[in-house]
Amino acid sequence: MSSLKGKVAVVTGGSRDIGRSICVKLAKEGAKVVVNYLNSVDDKDKTLEAIKAVGGEAIAVYGDVTKQADIDNMVAETKKAFGDKVDILVNNAGGLFARKTVEELDEDFYDLVMGVNFKGTVFVTQAFKKLMGKGSSIVNLASQAGRDGGGGGSVLYAASKGAVMTLTRNWAKEFGPQGIRINAVCPGLIGTKFHDDFTKDDVREKVAGGTPLRREGSPDEVADLVAYLASDEASFITGNNVDINGGLAFS
Repeated sequence: MSSLKGKVAVVTGGSRDIGRSICVKLAKEGAKVVVNYLNSVDDKDKTLEAIKAVGGEAIAVYGDVTKQADIDNMVAETKKAFGDKVDILVNNAGGLFARKTVEELDEDFYDLVMGVNFKGTVFVTQAFKKLMGKGSSIVNLASQAGRDGGGGGSVLYAASKGAVMTLTRNWAKEFGPQGIRINAVCPGLIGTKFHDDFTKDDVREKVAGGTPLRREGSPDEVADLVAYLASDEASFITGNNVDINGGLAFS
């Protein structure tokens, strides 16, 4: 994917799991990478080491994507390190945080889930779009949950990812005349800490066994798709929510 050589990429939530795989893949293909992180300091260091191991160049920037001051600092640190132009933005930061029934929901939990998964995507994009021009690309991380409603107790997570999918379609129309593409990736069951924490082993086995490919996906497979959508090879693809779920569900 030589079209990434010399490009500048920003990846929110880039310190572990899918985010780390995306950062390493983009760096391996030649992009200079800004790795955003929040709580995962040790993971951030491991991501930088992995990028260095593939010959890549990167910086790590602390930032809460729900806070405008942190977003503004991410922009400032990106400009300081790599200049005033960003070619790729990957809105990966997100989380389920807990499974809660309708009776267990409260306003603080609503603000947490919708803030990280949706608000962050909105305002990080708003901030970095100012540095993006013709030929640049935005890739959002949505979820299969945004299509099928998600599993038990994940209503806010699913709703937030559905909102990301709708945002992607709308902004494709708005950004297209400026030469900026925007797509979303909708992972199904991917082997990450997310499912280690929130999905029971028997459920994972059942879901994986129900896919035509009879397995979970890997973070690296998601990263490959993100890198393709970010590259010039995908220059006529925008406004799409692309499934990667082993054939478990079709759009």
